[in-house]
Amino acid sequence: MGGDMLKTLMKPLYPLYEKVLWHEIKGGPIPSHVAIIPDGNRRWARNNNQTINEAYMLGYKKLREVLIWLLDVGVKNVTVFALSTENCTKRTRSELDIIMGYIKRGIEELVTEEFIYKYKIRVRAIGKLEMVTEDLRKSVSKVSEISSKYSERKLTLAICYGGRQEILDAVSRMLRDIEKKDLSNITEAEFRKYFYDEELSDIDLVIRTSGEMRISNFLLWHLAYSELFFCEAYWPDFRKIDLWRAIRAYQHRLRRFGA
Repeated sequence: MGGDMLKTLMKPLYPLYEKVLWHEIKGGPIPSHVAIIPDGNRRWARNNNQTINEAYMLGYKKLREVLIWLLDVGVKNVTVFALSTENCTKRTRSELDIIMGYIKRGIEELVTEEFIYKYKIRVRAIGKLEMVTEDLRKSVSKVSEISSKYSERKLTLAICYGGRQEILDAVSRMLRDIEKKDLSNITEAEFRKYFYDEELSDIDLVIRTSGEMRISNFLLWHLAYSELFFCEAYWPDFRKIDLWRAIRAYQHRLRRFGA
């Protein structure tokens, strides 16, 4: 039996399976910080004979949906890899305009639809924001200011972000303070102060869609002891079942942190 036919036959059972998974995970430890690499939009478009614009539109809607699922299950911090530095230099201008347009639209809806106030969520962006459009920078600045009074929950958008670049930039900023500090005794806590967001906590669980098994230069420092979950579904097809499976997998792992 082909994989597509099996999925079709199993589809009526998804709601039941979703409830079973929910009962499994709700009594276990919920990761405090979840990072998402929403991969596979372009491949979804090719496989479904749709345009890139249609794929990214569905991807932006999916992100809103998944964010609600995560907050409702008790996750306090969510970080999304919206665009990498490599994306910002290697993708076509037309594709980047589409992506940045949906990022801007999503950010503005966090305000206009009172999402921020309902969940009391602080929104920040990290990365080389000088590479994005001026309109997007203004939207990021506005939502950061409006949500700055909240601290219980946090949404971080990595836009034109690269893990190696963040570490290089941190070293550069630290070296500017070389006359003020004894760098021979620098600690991890001290070094964190030079990151794009010094308050960004280590990540408990990373979820990447589309079947790719790599982290693609994403938050290299913060992923040091993260649990990784790779999902076969392309991002627009990501379901609540897939999220519950990721959290269940996290709960079944023994986190030793090198011990």
